[in-house]
Amino acid sequence: MRHFVSFLIVSILLIVFGFENSALAYLDPGTGSMVLQLLLGGIAGAVVILKLYWRRFVGLFRGNAPEESEHSPSEDQK
Repeated sequence: MRHFVSFLIVSILLIVFGFENSALAYLDPGTGSMVLQLLLGGIAGAVVILKLYWRRFVGLFRGNAPEESEHSPSEDQK
């Protein structure tokens, strides 16, 4: 059901914007730089998240459970 709703929204947007004749818009020279920064920032963020969760990510493919940290909260209470 969720995929159908997503498909429906994307289809409606493509139909609405697909029949537009002209945009009458101006893109200044800084727009390309902003888009490039957005893409590089997204890639950098994805790399940081992957680095933080690397063992869990690899564990998904190996079928192993994620490893516990060396210092568990229960050790503090002893």
